[in-house]
Amino acid sequence: MSLLKSLWSIMLFMALAALSAQITGTVVDDLGPIEGAEISVLNTEKKVLSNEDGTFLIDGKVGDKLKVVNPITLSEVTVDVLQLNMGEINIVTNEVQLEVVTSFGTQKKESVVGSITSIKPEDLRVPSANLSNSFAGRVSGVIAYQRSGEPGRNASDFYIRGISTISGVSSPLIILDGVQVSSGDLNSIDPDVIESFSVLKDATATALYGTRGANGVMIITTKSGANLNKPKINFRLESYVNTPTSVPKMVSGAEYMRLFNEASDNLSSGVARFTEDQINGTENALDPYIYPNVNWYKELFKNSSHNQKVNFNIRGGGKKLDYFMSGTYNHETGMLRGRSTDFFSFDNNINIHKFSFQNNINAHLSDYSKISLRLNTQLTNSRRPSVSSNDLFQYAIRANPVDFPIMFPKDSTVSYVRWGAFSGSNVAPYNPLASLVSGYSDSFSSMVIATLEFNQKFDFLVKGLSFNALATFKNWSSTTANRVAPYNTFRLTSFSKLPNGGYDYSLGLLGTESNIVLNSTSGTSGDRRLYMQGILNYNRSFNSVHNFDVALIYNQDEFNLNNLGASTSYGVLVNSLPRRKQGVAGRINYNYDQKYLIEVNAGYNGSENFAPGKRWGFFPSVALGYNLSQEDYFASLKNVIQDLKVRASWGLVGNDQIGGDRFLYLANINLYNRGFTTGIDQNYNLNGPSYDRFQNNNLTWEVGEKIDIGLESRLFNSLSLNFDIFQEIRRNIFQRRGTIANYLGTSSTIVYGNTAEVKNKGFEASVNYTKNFNRNLRVDFQGSFTYVTNEILKYDEPSFQEYPNLKNVGRSLYTHLGYVAEGLFYDWAEVNNRAKQLISGNVAPGDIKYKDIPNIHGVADGQIDSNDRVYMGYPTVPEIIYGFGPNVQYKKWDFGLYFQGVAHTSLAVNNISPFGTNARDNVLQWIADSHWSPSNQDVTAAHPRLTKNDHANNTVVSSYWLRNGAFLKLKNAEIGYTYKNMRFYISGVNLLTFSKFKLWDPEQGGGNGLRYPTQRTFNAGFKMTIN
Repeated sequence: MSLLKSLWSIMLFMALAALSAQITGTVVDDLGPIEGAEISVLNTEKKVLSNEDGTFLIDGKVGDKLKVVNPITLSEVTVDVLQLNMGEINIVTNEVQLEVVTSFGTQKKESVVGSITSIKPEDLRVPSANLSNSFAGRVSGVIAYQRSGEPGRNASDFYIRGISTISGVSSPLIILDGVQVSSGDLNSIDPDVIESFSVLKDATATALYGTRGANGVMIITTKSGANLNKPKINFRLESYVNTPTSVPKMVSGAEYMRLFNEASDNLSSGVARFTEDQINGTENALDPYIYPNVNWYKELFKNSSHNQKVNFNIRGGGKKLDYFMSGTYNHETGMLRGRSTDFFSFDNNINIHKFSFQNNINAHLSDYSKISLRLNTQLTNSRRPSVSSNDLFQYAIRANPVDFPIMFPKDSTVSYVRWGAFSGSNVAPYNPLASLVSGYSDSFSSMVIATLEFNQKFDFLVKGLSFNALATFKNWSSTTANRVAPYNTFRLTSFSKLPNGGYDYSLGLLGTESNIVLNSTSGTSGDRRLYMQGILNYNRSFNSVHNFDVALIYNQDEFNLNNLGASTSYGVLVNSLPRRKQGVAGRINYNYDQKYLIEVNAGYNGSENFAPGKRWGFFPSVALGYNLSQEDYFASLKNVIQDLKVRASWGLVGNDQIGGDRFLYLANINLYNRGFTTGIDQNYNLNGPSYDRFQNNNLTWEVGEKIDIGLESRLFNSLSLNFDIFQEIRRNIFQRRGTIANYLGTSSTIVYGNTAEVKNKGFEASVNYTKNFNRNLRVDFQGSFTYVTNEILKYDEPSFQEYPNLKNVGRSLYTHLGYVAEGLFYDWAEVNNRAKQLISGNVAPGDIKYKDIPNIHGVADGQIDSNDRVYMGYPTVPEIIYGFGPNVQYKKWDFGLYFQGVAHTSLAVNNISPFGTNARDNVLQWIADSHWSPSNQDVTAAHPRLTKNDHANNTVVSSYWLRNGAFLKLKNAEIGYTYKNMRFYISGVNLLTFSKFKLWDPEQGGGNGLRYPTQRTFNAGFKMTIN
């Protein structure tokens, strides 16, 4: 009996000891112990802080997981409790244990063999309403640039490792909490709600997505709740001012008139359009109605706009239920002046109110079962002018200052405004201010993504076996109401000077009198998506060295347009049909003791975009990795090289979004007003139906073969270096056939085929340096560099061309096809002694002269025509993009800079001809300052001779107008101060630009620069955390 009591006592003691077991350890980094690190046991409410010497003591047991938060950097690591005495937990060293989000799952960083870049959410936080505006230069492998600064339309274009297709969709797949979303949905995400952001670049990382993964994948996961003793509340307020980075300078009224006279003389002799009296009257401002001199830009645009952003989020929960809830309000305004209130009861400046809500709830039904509900809601209410802001900007710049006043004085006989205008065969089309105030457009859009996810562990059956099921419904809808009033315009018909020095004048109504009433139109649009996914996963280690991660995946997707608007019955039919995809995929990931890594993926996907028999495709990939730093022989180098991994991957990926339309394999027959052409010379027409497009059941998706070789390293516990070289050959690229002979009856009929091929290759590198010099001083440095170039390998064009310079094979995508300029003609002798230029019209001294390109036999034909064009310059999409910058923390202060630049990109200046096609456009100041003229016969001038109308010889694409689009920007600067649980900061975006191109912001690309300019931003912010 006493023996039983003794045994019972021992067992009870052991049980109590097990229940009250405590985990001990010391939190350190490269400087030694860390005081104030937060240590918590995952899925419990247990939490402690480390002592001054870094030590801690917390209730727990072997098999638990500890989360350790660095109080300085707020970085987190998770470690397994293998024994109660953990010893030293090095936050830096254990970063390799961080989980990286991959396709359909997560992996520890050290076991990842694909090319994946993870971005810290705080690095995505810039004073902008669009998340994509933070990508440029910060993420290796991502090409991003911003073409416009117009609120609501100022998001960046972005690509992963460049562009590999001619006609297909080139943008990456974007996955938000497991479901595909648009780039617009991505831009609406607040960085404060992001838990992780990963960019998947090679075939191993993207093959599981099959026909959706050819262009890379971005995966965003929003924050979840946490088992906390009390909720954690964050509040952020930002207020920022935007000013244009650059506004084109125009000439004054008098200078415009003199230049117009010069242009008139260049075309023909005769009386100039403007007399000296008119020029003097304008210059001396004798009368604003007879001698107007209007600065249209200042009439329409302000110098700045003011925006605000507020975010509130709360995170908390208990053992059974946890939650994360966030609300963001973003208010954007434009630079337009509220002039409509001078004439009407509405203000039509750009005014956007955007509300974003994220609600995530996890219910832990047991230790093995969890249900999650995620709800993302975006509500946007916006007002804009009825005329687009880009058009208004162009009207304000193009309208010359002297043709008419803004408006004439009020007339008691009419109740409307008498707007100024100009009449004649060459009519300046718009009064810019009248266009601005004539109406407005109101729109309201809503987007809801609801995701229900179920996770079930089957450890009680098979250790490591689990199942995940996900169902998502996404709905977007938009309603737009347009209200526009016509307006009446008048012109000056005659005037006379009065004895008192004033003027008497008469006006004439242009056209017929309009009733000034707001006319209303409206429209709706929208779409919805239903996505379902199931994953069976097996993750287990054997003998602590054989680590397996096996997954079997099923997914299906259905996308519907709510609006069926189309110009043809065929379009209505196509829009009414759902877009469906289906696929299965599998992954086997194995590593031996985290040293030798292998991953095999395969996706089998179907798309209804193609004919039966061509709808399914198989997309495999394989990757190998070797963690050299895990080898025993590396132990002696651990003080220098903490991590060193090499990896390589190969795989196939697909793209079914080709040609910009659906079911392009089907024939399209036109029954109306068409017929067949026939005959040897195709000169006989037969009435009747005709084929607009021939059927081709062999059409299929593009297939990209990707190869990647990478190296990842961490040195001196402070320096991380990553490097990748990559290549993709995109085959089966969809294009219109160009080599089918006309005598087969296809001259006016479209024939499509998968005939083109493009090679895309390059390299990327990133560097991250983090050094704690002492507890008061920390320095971080980040840098990235990406180089991507492409080449057309195959193109459906004649194999023999008399002018090889016109061949597509061998050139890069998005290069410029134009003439090779050789300066300006100096005199008539030079004009008469060179090849005859047949582009358009007669040439004269001061016009651009072009090179006569020889044919395949080396013979120049003595004339300049379309055969003399060549592909020139770099692509419009930059081949090089880079970024770098430091961040310094000293005690409670922090300071950061980030520079971003691009190179190997060209932009073509065009559509900037003085006076324009209507002979009334204003003149840019740089043209007035440097152009060829009889009194300035400079053959290197920035602009050829002036002409009253466009002279095609001088406006066609040529090397004369090609410019270097490279630039370096101080993209972001920020300084902050932290006091207890509050941080105050000021920041700026696009603060400085260094570029040889000075006409406008080179990031906006080519053209004439007459677009709503990109913005320079000055921001003040405040953040408070309550815990």
